[in-house]
Amino acid sequence: MRVKDLPAHERPRERLLSSGAAALADRELLALLLGSGFRGSSALDLAAEVINLCGDLSEIERVDPHRLLTVPGVGPAKAARVTAAFQLARRASEKAERSRVTGSADLADVAAPLLRGLARERLVLVVCDARGAVLRRTVLSEGGSDHTAFPVRDIVRTVLTAGGATFGLAHNHPSGSLEPSAADRAATAAVAAAAETVGLRLLDHLVVTDTAWRRIGAPEL
Repeated sequence: MRVKDLPAHERPRERLLSSGAAALADRELLALLLGSGFRGSSALDLAAEVINLCGDLSEIERVDPHRLLTVPGVGPAKAARVTAAFQLARRASEKAERSRVTGSADLADVAAPLLRGLARERLVLVVCDARGAVLRRTVLSEGGSDHTAFPVRDIVRTVLTAGGATFGLAHNHPSGSLEPSAADRAATAAVAAAAETVGLRLLDHLVVTDTAWRRIGAPEL
């Protein structure tokens, strides 16, 4: 029986809209991704075949899209759609797991991927709530090989706009030196002072190279 021939209350799409995605079985959710069946087999039948091929959902998450193409009725569009959906779910999960800053090492883990392998200096802002959960990670400025701007007002405004209570800063030194400059220390002090006036707290400021990082620190005020 085709899905559209089922009573409305048994169709996966209608059940999802009325009862929520959690109410659907694995094959019903997968059937919605596949969209249609083929040659007398419904989308639900095709979903069951894909699950049988892979064994379970964790295997579908890791399966190569070309293997999905071996299932009769699964063409390039269906294989790409399923692979993309599981990749999005994986990325969302990874982001949730990594997005908490409880110390300088966490700040480095979050900020360094945006700073390494660059020929120019770049300033990254990581906005957190009071418990350290990352609310936003963004590149605030990019300059030359040995300098970049530290826009104090933009930093404070971005943290407030994101609903943050604490934040961290990190910038790279393309030269490979981990030694903070006098300008780095002065900028850190200026940002910390501005943050304090509006009830925000600078967690730390890091210098990052391609292989290591070093604290500049958040000065005591």
